[in-house]
Amino acid sequence: MLDEADHMADMGFLPDVTDILDQARPGGQRLLFSATLDKDVDVLVKRYLDDPVTHAIGPVDEPVDTMDHHLLLVAPKDKGAITAEIANREGRTILFARTKHGVDRLAKQLTQAGVRAAGLHGGKSQGLRTRTLAEFREGNISVLVATDVAARGIHVDDVSLVMHVDPPADHKDYMHRAGRTARAGERGTVVTLVLPHQVRSTSSMTRRAGINAPRVRVASGDAELVKLTGARRRPAFRSRSR
Repeated sequence: MLDEADHMADMGFLPDVTDILDQARPGGQRLLFSATLDKDVDVLVKRYLDDPVTHAIGPVDEPVDTMDHHLLLVAPKDKGAITAEIANREGRTILFARTKHGVDRLAKQLTQAGVRAAGLHGGKSQGLRTRTLAEFREGNISVLVATDVAARGIHVDDVSLVMHVDPPADHKDYMHRAGRTARAGERGTVVTLVLPHQVRSTSSMTRRAGINAPRVRVASGDAELVKLTGARRRPAFRSRSR
């Protein structure tokens, strides 16, 4: 069985996967799993599967009716304050940042601002990642700040909002990140902070994902920001925006 088959292909591990499958005993059963199994793994299907059968609960690009999406257009000087205000909302929240360093910096800044937050990324030990997830599930922390290591294969109940502090690299990463909310029929909200130079690329990415994500210009303390995310004011902290 090969889990996250498309992600393995995307990350350049296809030669390693084929090396393993070449050594597997012929005549066995091969199973490929992914939330977004697409044409990127056709080479594996054609080469290693006999009379393959596809089982899917719905189309890859099928929108989730219980998930709301918004692109929040922000000024660079406001990004840090808006991030803190959204993180300070009521409810369980996941924030995604692009790099490990960005996760650590943001988690520290939020903690200093009085938000119960912790970071999760591949640079932390397995034991620490397990403890952090347990604290998030048990409610000891309300905000998980993570890289894409948390975008796949992690289920936590009652995550009511996912925020892309840094927009994801592509539409599949967007869908996997977003999939941490609105699970098992629950409602959820997904917001992306978009700086002026990111508007075109982010809008293109959501279109490729088949997502209708209205663009809303917001500033710190805006009533519309509160309405969409439940943001609450906290002491501001400094943040470098790129």
